[in-house]
Amino acid sequence: MSTDKNRVTAAAILPLVGGPDNVLSIAHCMTRLRITLRDRSLVQDEALKAVPAVMGVVEDDTYQIVLGPGTVARVTPEFEALVEEGRSAAPAGGAVTADQLAAQGAAIKNARKAKNSTPVKLFLRRIANIFVPLIPALIGCGIIAGLNGFMTNMGWLPAVVPALAAMATGFMSLIAVFVGYNTAKEFGGTPILGGAVAAIIVFPGVTKIDAFGQHLSPGQGGVLGALAAALLAVQVEKWCRKWVPEALDVLVTPTLTVLISGLVTIFGLMFVAGEVSSAIGTFATWLLATGGAFAGLVLGGLFLPLVMLGLHQALIPIHTTLIEQTGYTVLLPILAMAGAGQVGAAIAVYYRLPRNRSIRSTIKSALPAGFLGVGEPLIYGVSLPLGRPFITACVGGAAGGAFVGLSNQLGTSFGSTAIGPSGWALFPLLDGKSGMGMTIAIYAGGLAVGYLVGFAATYFFGFTRQMLTDLNHDPEPAAATAPEPATEPALA
Repeated sequence: MSTDKNRVTAAAILPLVGGPDNVLSIAHCMTRLRITLRDRSLVQDEALKAVPAVMGVVEDDTYQIVLGPGTVARVTPEFEALVEEGRSAAPAGGAVTADQLAAQGAAIKNARKAKNSTPVKLFLRRIANIFVPLIPALIGCGIIAGLNGFMTNMGWLPAVVPALAAMATGFMSLIAVFVGYNTAKEFGGTPILGGAVAAIIVFPGVTKIDAFGQHLSPGQGGVLGALAAALLAVQVEKWCRKWVPEALDVLVTPTLTVLISGLVTIFGLMFVAGEVSSAIGTFATWLLATGGAFAGLVLGGLFLPLVMLGLHQALIPIHTTLIEQTGYTVLLPILAMAGAGQVGAAIAVYYRLPRNRSIRSTIKSALPAGFLGVGEPLIYGVSLPLGRPFITACVGGAAGGAFVGLSNQLGTSFGSTAIGPSGWALFPLLDGKSGMGMTIAIYAGGLAVGYLVGFAATYFFGFTRQMLTDLNHDPEPAAATAPEPATEPALA
């Protein structure tokens, strides 16, 4: 039955994005179906948003349809199958040729990219592409780690605890290899060579090697070292492909890539990246221990604007580095408060606009996902188009962030064992040094502060009198839909 439901959703989406021949590529992340289109003008945005399973749409370098966690992973294969079936059954003729569609789509795509893309954003997006595929494993292993800790503290099933520990830590012990593999893949190299060079970092035998007057240790440099090593491997490989004769390429290129990149990694990158990683961990600990309330205020308040600018992606390697070092990232619970402020703001909008059935319907359908940390429907369907409620949502996030940051300043340090989830979905991933009871209580308190302050700030300051006059009635269908955004949120 669930397969039929997912296929129905895919079948409803396909004609609304221009049909099989208008789809160039298909992918998905945690919450979105991402489609590259030939001709953007063929998409029926309003009809697409009306599909029951669709929470919203986002337009960036790809056309992104928000379906929510779990659903997107099930709908995407059905969508891919329908696209393939449609292409094989399509007639050869037509009023518009594929080349014409491709030319039109390329022109539209290039115009939008020129407007919305910068070198910094493009680079950060590529960095995100390296780490985002790792998130499911981080979540699964993080939850198992929390379960393992709980069972250890309770003294339950001692024979099972070592097995859970192996499951929880196995992936993290080799995460550098996966980062190296994805880095080479993203930057145009051979993925397995990137993984091979990064594997040097976690090899136990590096303890026998002296570099900069000290013995190396397995894992030194972590994901940052793996990232740098794989980037170097890509450059060496490209140089070899250019200069090595084709007859020798299969032997010489892989050998030189691993040899040159490996030596630089061992006698340089591992030490440097290790120092940088240690500095990140030390700075994060110092920042929250000495100025946690203020740091939480700034981080919680500015996270949504960072998302709008696409700069939040720079935090992904930092989160991963902190998880490698301490087992959890102290930053994510603070940043999650931005979602709490957003939820509080949306509830205030609901009560301030009692006659606007369209906005109230959007809020009612999007709130469950918002509580679980999926913020796109509320951001792009409610607060951002309205303007002022987006600002007051940030105020709520700042208040919640200050609350969580203050707890760190007072000595109760905790974080998330994985990245990706937010809101209530983060509870199973929480870990800290003061016990789970205290950790859960502080995080829940932060969410409550974010909800309440976001609600109050929006209720009293989120609307001008003119806005209330214009919005507090049932709009025409054409005016009920919020304008499309051009940036990607981080609360997915």
